[in-house]
Amino acid sequence: MNILQVVPELNIGGVERGTIDLSRQLVKRGHKVVVVSNGGLLVSELELSGAVHYQLPVHRKSPWCILQMIKPLCEIIEKEKIDIVHARSRAPAWSAYFACRKTRRPFVTTCHGYYSKHPFSSVMGWGKRVIVISNVIAKHMIEDFSVPYERIRLIPRSVDLERFCFTEPEQKLDNIFDVGIIGRLSPIKGHEYFLRAMAQLYIYNQNIKIWIVGDTAGSYDAYKQYLRTLVKRLGLERITEFLGNQKDIPAVLSQLDVLVMATITQEAFGRVIIEAQASGVPVVATRVGGVVDIIEDGKTGLLVPAKDIASMCEALKRLMEDKALAKKIAVNAYRKVKERYSLESMVDKTVAVYHEVLSSPQVLIIKMSSLGDIILATAAIRAVRQRFKPPAKISVLVSADYQEILARNPHIDELFVCDFKGRDKGLFGFLRLANKLRAKGFDIVIDLQNNRRSHLLAWLSGAFERYGYDNKKFSFLLNHRIKDKKDPCNPVQHQFRLLEQLGVKSDTLSLELFPQKEDQQYVDNFLNQQWLGSQKLVGINIGASKRWQTKLWPLSHLARLCRELAQRDIRVVVTGSDTDKKRVQQLLKITSSAKIIDACGKFSINQLACLIKRCSVYISGDSAPLHVAVSVGVPIIALFGPTDPLRHMPSVKDCIILNKKIACAPCYRSKCKKCVCMHSITPEEVISAIEDLLKINQPKKS
Repeated sequence: MNILQVVPELNIGGVERGTIDLSRQLVKRGHKVVVVSNGGLLVSELELSGAVHYQLPVHRKSPWCILQMIKPLCEIIEKEKIDIVHARSRAPAWSAYFACRKTRRPFVTTCHGYYSKHPFSSVMGWGKRVIVISNVIAKHMIEDFSVPYERIRLIPRSVDLERFCFTEPEQKLDNIFDVGIIGRLSPIKGHEYFLRAMAQLYIYNQNIKIWIVGDTAGSYDAYKQYLRTLVKRLGLERITEFLGNQKDIPAVLSQLDVLVMATITQEAFGRVIIEAQASGVPVVATRVGGVVDIIEDGKTGLLVPAKDIASMCEALKRLMEDKALAKKIAVNAYRKVKERYSLESMVDKTVAVYHEVLSSPQVLIIKMSSLGDIILATAAIRAVRQRFKPPAKISVLVSADYQEILARNPHIDELFVCDFKGRDKGLFGFLRLANKLRAKGFDIVIDLQNNRRSHLLAWLSGAFERYGYDNKKFSFLLNHRIKDKKDPCNPVQHQFRLLEQLGVKSDTLSLELFPQKEDQQYVDNFLNQQWLGSQKLVGINIGASKRWQTKLWPLSHLARLCRELAQRDIRVVVTGSDTDKKRVQQLLKITSSAKIIDACGKFSINQLACLIKRCSVYISGDSAPLHVAVSVGVPIIALFGPTDPLRHMPSVKDCIILNKKIACAPCYRSKCKKCVCMHSITPEEVISAIEDLLKINQPKKS
C-alpha cells in the first residue's frame, strides 16, 4: 500500500512520535509511506526510516490556508500514487478531506484528543474509519459528533519496547526519590496541583527530587513563569529542575522512581504512562478520561481524583515507603504493556483498518418504492451481494410502507427506512435523512429509483461513486450514468444494464421473497377454515393501485371466470388490498354459488407469497401481486393492457401473457373511459390459458 499521513508538525509530542513509529514499521513491512507536515525536529528521523516527507503549512487553521493546501495535497496524492490518506489532527484533516474528495481516495482519521464540540472538530469524524485511542474518545466521538459506532476502531497508542529498558524499582542505586511529570506546560496538565502535592511530600521526606519535562506552546509562556514562581513560593526551588522538551524520553524515565500524570480534564489516553510502565516506573495518575483504560488502581498504578492534592501526596508516600507495592505495580504494568500496547500490535491493527477500508466497500442501493418495483429489485440486490462479498456491506434505502419486503432479505446488511409522509417530510426532514446516510460513509450508491429525490440523496450521501440512469431528473449529480436504450427490455434486465458498470453479472434474474414458518402457518390455518380440501386452487388478483384503474379486468369477466372454474370443481381465492374490498363484495354478490375465498386485505406481503404458492395458477394484471407470484415460481397468467409486457413483465417459466395488440396500446394512461385493451381479454381466453398451465404442471404418469 501507498499511505499518506498528514500531521501539523513533526516536533516532540505524542502524535508526532506515533507518526514516526508507525511510519518506520510500515516501511519495514514493505509499504510506501509519505508524510506531509510543516516540518520539525523529527523530520530527519522520519526520512532515515525510509519514509518520504513533504513540507507544507498544513498546521494553519485559517480557512484560506486550508483551501490553499488542497491543490498541493492532490498533487502529492497523484504523484505518489497514494492508496489511502490518514489524517491525525484537525487543521490538516480539513484540507486532506477535500483532497480525498477530489482524488477519490479513502480518508481515515485518528482522534488523539478530547475535542471541543465545535464545527472545526467535526472533520475528525468524517473518516471512512475513525480510529480512537481510548474508550472515552470513542464515546465522545459517538455522542458529540454523531459518528456511527460501526465506523469506530479502537487502537490505543503504543510504545516501542526496543527503545525502553525495563528496570525494576528496587534496582535503582541512589537514595533520592525522583518524581517526574512529563508533558507540555499547560493549565489542564495539572502542574500546579502536582507541585503543591510535592510540597506536602517534601515536608514528610526531604530526600526527593522533582523533574518537570516539557515546555509551553503558543500563549502559555506566562504559565511557565507562574510555575517557576510557585516553585519558589513552595520552597521547592532547590530540588526542582525544569528540563524543557527532551528528545530522549527513555533516558529521562530511567532516572525516575515515580511518574505523575496530574491532568485535570478528560485525558485522551496518556502515552507517557505506558512509556513509564515499559521502563518499570510506577505511575500515579488522576482518574480522568482514557487513563482508566490503562491503569487498574492498585494493580498497574495508583489513581487519584483530579485536583486532589492530599490524595496525590498520599499515593506518592505509599510508593516511597512500600517497595513491594512499587515492584508489584511495575511488573504488572509491564506485562499489560507487552500484551496490549506494543508497537507491533498497534501497527497490525492500523494496517488491518487500511485493508478493511480498501477491500470492504460500503454499498447503498436506493429503491424506495413502489411495492412491485421493490420486489423486482430483489434480483439486483442478490447480484450486488455476489459481487461485493463480506466484509463489504450492502445497505438498502426503502420507504416505510414497503420495508417488510426487504426486512428478512439475507443479502442486506442494513435497511434504512425513509418516511416522507412523517419524520422525513419537508426540507429539514429530507436533510436529516441525507445527513444520516452521509454519516455511514458509503463508497458506492446504486440508484435504482432514478428520480429527483433519489439522485439528490445519492449526491448528499457523500459517496465517491454514484450510479444511475441519465434521465435529466437531477441525474447530473451522478458521476456514473448511462442513457436508457430505446429497445424495450424487462424491468429486471433494465436494472442489470446499470449494474454492468460495476461488473455485476446477471447469471440469474429470479426474484426473491423470504417468508417464515409463521407466515406459512397463518396461510394454512386460513385455508383450513375455508374447507379447501383436495380441490385445486386458482388465485386472482382483483385490484390495482388507485392510480392505475386502467389495469383492472372488468368485474363481469371476473364473475364469468369464477363461475366457470366452480363448475370444474376449482376453488378461487381472490387477493387484493384494503382498497379493493368494495369490488370483492360486488364480485361475491354476483357469484354466491362459486364459493370464492375472500383473502382481500387479510395478508402481509410474505403471507401473500405463501398463499400464492398454494395456488395451481395465479392470475393478475400488471401490479405487485404479479411479481410476488413470479418470486414463488407459480404458473402465471398475466393480463396486460395499458402497459407494455416487454418492459414490465420479468422473465419467468410457465407464464402466459394475454395482451391485445390494439392501436392505442400501450398508452400508459391511468384513466380511460373505454379500457378496450383490458375488456378485450375474454374469460374464455383465460380459461384456455389455465387449462394449458394445469396440463403443463400435472405429474407425469410412470
